[in-house]
Amino acid sequence: MKNIFLFIGRHFTFVSFIVLQILCIIMLSKYNKTYEAFFSATANELTGKVNANLSNVYTYFSLKEINRQLSVENARLRDSLKANFIAPDSTKKLVTDTVTIDSIKQYRKFNYLPAKVVGNTISSQTNYLTLERGFKQGVRKGMSVLGPEGIVGVVIDVSENFSRVMSLLHRNSKVSAMLKKDNVAGSIEWDGVDPSYLTLRNIPKSSNIQKGDIVVTSNYSANFPSHLPIGTITEIINDPSTNFYTLKIKTATNFYSLQYVDVIENIQYAEQMKLENTKQKSNE
Repeated sequence: MKNIFLFIGRHFTFVSFIVLQILCIIMLSKYNKTYEAFFSATANELTGKVNANLSNVYTYFSLKEINRQLSVENARLRDSLKANFIAPDSTKKLVTDTVTIDSIKQYRKFNYLPAKVVGNTISSQTNYLTLERGFKQGVRKGMSVLGPEGIVGVVIDVSENFSRVMSLLHRNSKVSAMLKKDNVAGSIEWDGVDPSYLTLRNIPKSSNIQKGDIVVTSNYSANFPSHLPIGTITEIINDPSTNFYTLKIKTATNFYSLQYVDVIENIQYAEQMKLENTKQKSNE
């Protein structure tokens, strides 16, 4: 302890300079939006590169699980290709410009961008993933993320070569969901307790619900295509004070072993958000 104080005494000017520099950087990044964006992108890029190296080691010992997930993913994609297209309204005249059309005159709504997971947390109340795919590779804020077995989260920050995803295991995450058998919609969130379970709220008690029922993404989400797996009902909580059930959902995604995901681009996302935001402002 004595040596520490002697060191500080001898180099007081230098130590003070370093401390003041750190305080200045913190204040700049906290109170100046320009510097905040710069430091956020830089930190995201550096953290992504470190996580990428660590992930390479972990990936080597996870090849068996990765092969199993890829097999499940291939089967799921073959069964759900039609969900990536929407048919035009035949009663309207449609003028096409930049929207991609396939050979049978259907309009492509979603594109899938494969990405490697190089960072993933599950133990805090606010969990995130880092993907080795960024702005240069077509990722943008607001895009949804899908794993081999179910949905994962939404992109909230992007640097040149990496992107940050708010996991479903985040206290602020909310996703529009519905029961697969009858399309009754509710909201999926996480209670911050067990990474293997989510909570589905706002399902009316008039619904015929049973344990084992499948929960999927609803038609109301601008981020996610509809009918993507979320999980299955394991517990039905009947609150006498409300007209809604609270449902405990076993996640389809195994967040402990995520290695590869798809980032989903909704080609019509900007158009939909512009319309919804305009309507919201007019109501205010």
